[in-house]
Amino acid sequence: MATQRGTVDFIVEQIQGRRPVSARAMFGEFALYCDGKVVGLICDDTLFLKDTPGARAILAAPELGPPYPGARPHLVASALLDDPDALRAVVHAISDDLPAPKPKKPRKPR
Repeated sequence: MATQRGTVDFIVEQIQGRRPVSARAMFGEFALYCDGKVVGLICDDTLFLKDTPGARAILAAPELGPPYPGARPHLVASALLDDPDALRAVVHAISDDLPAPKPKKPRKPR
């Protein structure tokens, strides 16, 4: 079952704050970005966030699950959608834990 665009828009709206948050379609589902870093995935209308030490420090006993078959477990963050402040704090903590994205190399002219 594919994720509906309305679900993605709602999740991005819940997280939106002082830091830039966006979502991009990838492989039939969506990747969630904060500060240009992939912090999670939205698969089957469910929010999955990367499991980092910063997120674990905020969440006491998070539910884990794979966003798709064969993926490593992510934090299932659907319960956080009711508390935008907590969700925003977790997403920012994950973004802070991740390295800066590598700059893209310019394309070679043909």
